[in-house]
Amino acid sequence: MTGITKSFPGVRALDGVDLTVQAGEVHCLLGQNGAGKSTLIKVLAGAHQPDDGEILWRGTRTRLKSPIAAVRLGIATIYQELDLVEHLSVAENVFLGHEPTVAGFVVQGREARATTSALLKRLGHSEIDPGALVGELSAAQQQIVSMARALSHDARLIVMDEPSAALDPDEVRNLFRIVDTLTSAGVAVVYISHRLEEIRHIGERVTVLKDGRSVADGLPARSTPTRDIVSLMTGRTVENVFPRRSPALSSAVAKAPPVLSIKELSLEGQFAPVSFELRPGEIVGIAGLVGSGRSEILETIYGARKATSGQVFVAGEEIRSGSVRAAVRAGIGLAPEERKAQALFMLESVTRNVSVSSMSRFARGGWLHRGSEREAAQRATRDLVLRPDRPDTPVKNLSGGNQQKAVLARWLLRGCKVLLLDEPTRGVDIGARAELYAVIRRLADEGLAVLLVSSEVPEVLGLADRVLVLREGHVVHTAPARDLDEHRVLDLVLEGNTAS
Repeated sequence: MTGITKSFPGVRALDGVDLTVQAGEVHCLLGQNGAGKSTLIKVLAGAHQPDDGEILWRGTRTRLKSPIAAVRLGIATIYQELDLVEHLSVAENVFLGHEPTVAGFVVQGREARATTSALLKRLGHSEIDPGALVGELSAAQQQIVSMARALSHDARLIVMDEPSAALDPDEVRNLFRIVDTLTSAGVAVVYISHRLEEIRHIGERVTVLKDGRSVADGLPARSTPTRDIVSLMTGRTVENVFPRRSPALSSAVAKAPPVLSIKELSLEGQFAPVSFELRPGEIVGIAGLVGSGRSEILETIYGARKATSGQVFVAGEEIRSGSVRAAVRAGIGLAPEERKAQALFMLESVTRNVSVSSMSRFARGGWLHRGSEREAAQRATRDLVLRPDRPDTPVKNLSGGNQQKAVLARWLLRGCKVLLLDEPTRGVDIGARAELYAVIRRLADEGLAVLLVSSEVPEVLGLADRVLVLREGHVVHTAPARDLDEHRVLDLVLEGNTAS
């Protein structure tokens, strides 16, 4: 791809981007949210038509008129939000749109299942049943199904957009093994990730986008310093990503009475009884694999799940289990992992997304006072430096980091005492992550109690004051974050060595 440009009303998304990918290589595409990565891969997938520029495929100039045209050439895209049909089987998803048929209209289901089984075996996942419903599979297994679908088209280039975002360390290692198998067979992979440490393990060359332009094309992935890559992505050097807490504040937190007390809380089939306390100004992190019960603990505290046993106290008052309304009224707010599906109204404005948990404050005689609502929401978003500073902007137009700030602003406006954060930086680039880390630390310094879940162990250790290590629903270790390192946490998570 040479000199690719693409404009939308009021926005020049791509401004002369170059990308060269070789057969059998892993080419990493990096950039902050809004840098143009999504637009570029949609051009490559045939979903967008470029305004200008040239695409050469295997040495021949081509025009990708549609996603079907791209797939027929051998270009497949696996998006971060997988486009699978949950109520169809694995085999039906793999061959959706190009089903093997007799006489052009009778679908050969047996052949589809057999070929799907062979593709899954090639990917090292013969345990996945071609007849199983996709909606019943884990996130990692669904990703394998997407790869099998790409291979069913004899793809020669596969674009993977944030493929590791929902995977635990073992699943990430398996993903890398699969990518290595593909590239060994001559398949090219364009790999997009915000996790720079992954680039060292899997990448061969790197292209960096910034503000719709390619500021680096073909850098060696393993030898280019992280500092240089970050500088290219952000236009600045990001130092001290995790903000420090002053010893005086830490001492004050230790003396404060708990604002959240969890006593023998359990959810059958998800996590065993757990007890801990959270003080104003404290950040407690939960580290564990996907499926270990991390998110379920947060959801149970929030009232989205009804506990099997145990109690939740806020400021000494017990709140009713299984009631979100009771939790919110007590001062608990949740920023869930799937913010687009579970937290945000994507077509509504920033104002409405921020004010939704506090609407009664702006009601007068059954009517909503929109001026007061807008003013209060804007104060909350400005406090978090949400950009752009336009409260009427639809939240779908914001970057991932600013969408997360909109969720946080909702709970600031509500005046919550306890903030539950589930994967707060998922899909957020490194520059925006640094901003979110600073916001979370500042909120804690101002007295907010934070309970944090993250798949990234360095994030838990860098933000939290204290860490609970979770394995298969059991807390196997509790310690100050300063007393732990990534290897120790992973050992506990994977081996389950119990300690107190």
